[in-house]
Amino acid sequence: MSLRLTEILTILKEHNLLTNVESLADDLAFENLTYDSRQVTPKTLFCCKGNFKEEYLLSAKKAGATAYVSEKTYEAGQGMLSIQVSDIQKSMSLIGAAFYGYPQNDLFIIAYTGTKGKTTSSYFVRSILKNTTNNKIALFSTIDTVLGNKPEDRFKSHLTTPESIDIFKNMRRAVDNGMTHLVMEVSSQAYKKNRVFGLKFDVGLFLNISPDHIGPNEHPTFADYLHCKEQLLVNSRTCIINAETDYLDDVYYTAKATSQPNNVYLYSRNGFTNSMNLPVDCQFSSISDDLNSNIIKVLSVSDKCKKLNIDSDYELAVVGDYNESNAASAIIAAAIAGSKVQDAKLGLSSVLIPGRMESYESKNHGTVYVDYAHNYASMHALLGFLKSKSPKGRVIVVVGSPGNKGVDRREGFGKALTENADEAFLTTDDPAFENPLDIAKEIDAHIDHQKVDVHFVMDRKEAIKKAILSGDKNSIIVVAGKGRDPYQKINGVDTPYETDSVVVNNILKGL
Repeated sequence: MSLRLTEILTILKEHNLLTNVESLADDLAFENLTYDSRQVTPKTLFCCKGNFKEEYLLSAKKAGATAYVSEKTYEAGQGMLSIQVSDIQKSMSLIGAAFYGYPQNDLFIIAYTGTKGKTTSSYFVRSILKNTTNNKIALFSTIDTVLGNKPEDRFKSHLTTPESIDIFKNMRRAVDNGMTHLVMEVSSQAYKKNRVFGLKFDVGLFLNISPDHIGPNEHPTFADYLHCKEQLLVNSRTCIINAETDYLDDVYYTAKATSQPNNVYLYSRNGFTNSMNLPVDCQFSSISDDLNSNIIKVLSVSDKCKKLNIDSDYELAVVGDYNESNAASAIIAAAIAGSKVQDAKLGLSSVLIPGRMESYESKNHGTVYVDYAHNYASMHALLGFLKSKSPKGRVIVVVGSPGNKGVDRREGFGKALTENADEAFLTTDDPAFENPLDIAKEIDAHIDHQKVDVHFVMDRKEAIKKAILSGDKNSIIVVAGKGRDPYQKINGVDTPYETDSVVVNNILKGL
């Protein structure tokens, strides 16, 4: 990859982002682009973003960076070409797309947003389109990044939606690997921080919205959170909306204002009357819904949806009534991308989602479920479903909450536990720079102790073990929050962790 200075300046000027640049006779060519000083090589264009420290730029210069882009000049950058911009995040996205040759133009991109269900839905669509595309489908998800079909092309994700330069770098690698389609999760932070600035999606899906990610380091208000979520619809050619979402009027009119009339699809469960009394394009209903089987029926209502030929019964490999809506969205999106009914049936019945509703049977202590549920909406849906299907069993939950973000989740967990749990083991979950015990106490402050027995066990492995041992043959033990995440984020360090799945499996083997 290579990009010349004149091309960069043209792009920045076109978007009114360039504020100043040193005058040079030479038209520099850059052979590397990064914001990480550890990744600098000779002829690198270095981007100064976020909580930037001058020593990063000094390190980049020593490693061979010849220019830097920033919102101000730095003394450490003397001797380097300085390109000053009004918005570094927007500039990074535009330069990144150009540097990697606009790989998005060679991919059919399906993008998901929503407070809950993004990851599951993304895996549903990818599993369907693996059949449609002969396995030429890439994935950017909270759990995994998949850029091809070789082992080295699949790795753990660090962010739900990566930094813009990483997005385009990964897209380029996917295209070079022969991928023709991409499914990606787009977080509210991706729009808040302009990680996807300038990107247009072929299909954008809005699943739902509920309070989350509100706090000093994320969104200042719920209105800001909703606005950022809605930007996915503004930047999608075709929009698919769950008509059961809260704030449907806001969401629907955002899509209608920026899309062609026939490019907005609404779907909902059969019998549901949405808040605006809008006609839906597709309905789904549950045929079988228990701990061992999940089958839905999909029925097209509008003429444009009937053209997709998706009417049929579908068996899901993942149980939970809350997953039925996710599956319906995936069926519609995949059909727009060219899939057939048989592709969807095979994909949904065989999909594997790491850390989602993984179940482990024990001889004397009930069934253990490992799930990534990490906010009120997902926790309430998970516990409510399990409790309704096993009314005689006690519900025992292991849960913590991340530090320095999503502070509102702590109240949400307390509320979900009060509504659905009998016993709770509050523990550590990515505490960052906070004391995990303080976080646990905040969750506890919102639990009704007349309904839930609460224990504080900060060693997560020990908490899981105690929770399992406290159960009897009819109990449901839920280990929530981390799934197959192999790290605990502690004081700025990704500290290796065996994953909840491995810990549960090892404890049950020991028993």
